[in-house]
Amino acid sequence: MAVYTEVTNAALEAFLGAYDVGRVLSFKGIAGGVENTNYLLGTETGQYILTLYEKRVAEEDLPFFVGLMDHLSAAGFPCPKPIRNRQGQALARLEDRAAAMVSFLDGVEVTRPQPAHCFAAGETMARLHAMASNFTIFRANGLSPKAWPALKNSAIEQADTVEDGMAALMKDALHEAQQHWPTAIPSGVIHADFFKDNVFFLNNSLSGVIDFYFACNDFLAYDLAVALNAWCFDKTLTFQPELANALVQGYQSIRPLEEAEINALPVLARGAALRFLLTRINDWLNVPEGALVIPHDPKQFSARLRYLRTIQSPQDLGAA
Repeated sequence: MAVYTEVTNAALEAFLGAYDVGRVLSFKGIAGGVENTNYLLGTETGQYILTLYEKRVAEEDLPFFVGLMDHLSAAGFPCPKPIRNRQGQALARLEDRAAAMVSFLDGVEVTRPQPAHCFAAGETMARLHAMASNFTIFRANGLSPKAWPALKNSAIEQADTVEDGMAALMKDALHEAQQHWPTAIPSGVIHADFFKDNVFFLNNSLSGVIDFYFACNDFLAYDLAVALNAWCFDKTLTFQPELANALVQGYQSIRPLEEAEINALPVLARGAALRFLLTRINDWLNVPEGALVIPHDPKQFSARLRYLRTIQSPQDLGAA
């Protein structure tokens, strides 16, 4: 989440006039994240997240995101529910941007996860995959390996100014992914951004999953590979095998992985690290002037990628 577009009081009042949410009590920009403009909105009827869609989010993809949240929330999955206006529309326009409101979820990010948190995260991811299996809208992954060469090319000339050796790392890791990426493992709807700050806990129980704006159709095990990157490295960027074991065990308690998925997990994990390195270095090098946004440090993922390139066995990533 971030703030690229400022919303005036007059524009906000006009926008909310179409909704039955009462008077505005509070309205505050959210600086975390990098993709869209987000505000925490408090009204007489409760709290909401108001999102204006920017950057990589194409308007033609919005029905997928809104429909997926509707589908999952109706099935009992703990995710935001889109708020519809009096005309029954979940999408509208605000400050010349496509915009939507969703329900606010209580909970906090666990910054230092324990195995129990990771088990719950893996279990919840598998539930998401199962509940979305009959979702009928298809969206290709816009940040799949097909997109990585262009991202690499746009940043490679400045990469070594961010970290020595980063350009060669990106080039070598991309070549490996292109040579070894799997082609025939189970696919479905995935979250594709299952980071700790997108998963909430209350009293050590998982209470919600947010930020579905990278969700797409791709390999189910790739979602798990993203989570291995996000959940299983500590503050010093040291890999924690016990967290990986718990994450994978939680996932397999709902949906056992096929042998081909297990065998592909190391290359998927390296690919997930590369994907976030590529997007983060591009964001790092191209922060819009005046935007209320804190870009993520790409070195967090070059370190992950370097470690994961030493891993060959899926057992070393918690898969058996």
